[in-house]
Amino acid sequence: MPEAVIVSVARSPIGRAVKGSLAGMRPDDLTAQMVRAALAKVPALDPSTINDIMLGTGSPAGEGGFGMARNVAVQLGLDTVPGTTVQRYCASSLQTTRMAFHAIKAGEGDVFISAGVETVSRYAKGSADSWPDTKNPEFAQAEARTKETAEGGKGQWHDPREDGLLPDVYIPMGQTAENVATLTGITREDQDHWGVRSQNRAEEAIENGFFEREITPVTLPDGTVISKDDGPRAGVTYEAVSQLKPVFRPDGTVTAGNCCPLNDGAAALVIMSDTKAKELGLTPLARIVSTGVSGLSPEIMGLGPVEAVTRALALAGKSVADIDLFEINEAFAVQVLGSARELKIDEDKLNVSGGAIALGHPFGMTGARITATLLNNLQTYDKQFGVETMCVGGGQGMALVIERLS
Repeated sequence: MPEAVIVSVARSPIGRAVKGSLAGMRPDDLTAQMVRAALAKVPALDPSTINDIMLGTGSPAGEGGFGMARNVAVQLGLDTVPGTTVQRYCASSLQTTRMAFHAIKAGEGDVFISAGVETVSRYAKGSADSWPDTKNPEFAQAEARTKETAEGGKGQWHDPREDGLLPDVYIPMGQTAENVATLTGITREDQDHWGVRSQNRAEEAIENGFFEREITPVTLPDGTVISKDDGPRAGVTYEAVSQLKPVFRPDGTVTAGNCCPLNDGAAALVIMSDTKAKELGLTPLARIVSTGVSGLSPEIMGLGPVEAVTRALALAGKSVADIDLFEINEAFAVQVLGSARELKIDEDKLNVSGGAIALGHPFGMTGARITATLLNNLQTYDKQFGVETMCVGGGQGMALVIERLS
C-alpha cells in the first residue's frame, strides 16, 4: 500500500479581516498564488498530472463559492485538472489533506493539492457574516438558553439533553468557550497567561526568522507585496491583557486577549504517493501517518481535539508520550488548555512558536497553515513526530499525525 507524503507547502501571511493587509484580495486569487508557489517548489512535477485540487473553506459563499477549487485550476492554466471545494468549518483544509491521504492509500491517484482559504474581509452579505438565521425558532430557543446561563440562571454549563432540549448548533463560538471554562474550571488568569504566551512565543519566532521560512509573500492587485502576518504584537504583557473586558458574557472569562481574531489567508500543500516522489527524485518533507475526526456537543465544541487526537494516535499506534510536538489551533485559550490538560500534553511541546491568538485563524486556511508551522517546528527542533488538531464549529474535532522525513 502506498504512503502519502507531503513534498511542499506554501502559506500566505495572515491578514486581519476588513482593515488588514489582504482585505483587497479575492479568495480564489489568493489561493492561486499559494498553489502556484507550492508547485514551484516541486519543479520535477508536471502539474497536468495532478489528480485533484482539494480546497477547504469555512464559508463557501459569495466570492468563496462557485467551485473555487476548479476556478483555481483554470486560473493556473490546468484545464485538465479537476477541483473540489470542501467545508468542515475550522478544519476544512485539514479535511482536504485527509481526503488526499485516503485517495493515495486507496490507490486512486498519486498527486493531490490540499489547500485552504478564508477571506473574512470579503464575506458576502447574507452568508457567513450574518449566520445564523435569527428568525429560526430553534435559534430563538437556543439564544434564550444561552442568555439564561449568561445571567446566572443555572450557574454552570450542563448537557441540554437533561432538559429534553437539543444541543445549540447555532451557539456563538465565544459562548462555547465560556461553557468550556465553566465545565473545566479553567480560570481567566490561566487563559490570559496563555494568550500572552502565544504573543510572546510568536514575537520570539519572528525575531529568529522562523516564520520567514514558511511564509510565501503575496502580491496584491496594486503590486504591493505582503510578507508578514498582521496579528502578532510585540511586548504583550499579562498586566495589559488582564485589564481587557469579557466579550461574550458580562462576568465571563473570554476576552480579545485570549482568543483569536478574524482573518484572511491561504495555504497549499502538494501531497503525493511515496512511489511517485521516488520516481521524481524528491525527498518528502513528511509522511502522513493517520488522521482522526470526532463529534461532541456543539455547546462545548472546544474540547473536540480530545477524542480526535485519541483516535488518530490509536490508528498510528502511538501515545501522547510518543509525540515530539503538538499544535492545537488557538481558537480560544480555554479550549487549548482544556484539551491539552485532558490529553495530558506537556505544554513545553505545545504551540512552541505561538498560535492563532497571535497569528490569526482564517478558518479554511488554518488546517494547512498549522501543517506548515508544525513541519517548520519539527525541522527547527530536529524532531520526528508531530500532531496538529483543532476544535470545529458545530461540535467536532479533527487531528493529524505526521512523521518528519527531511
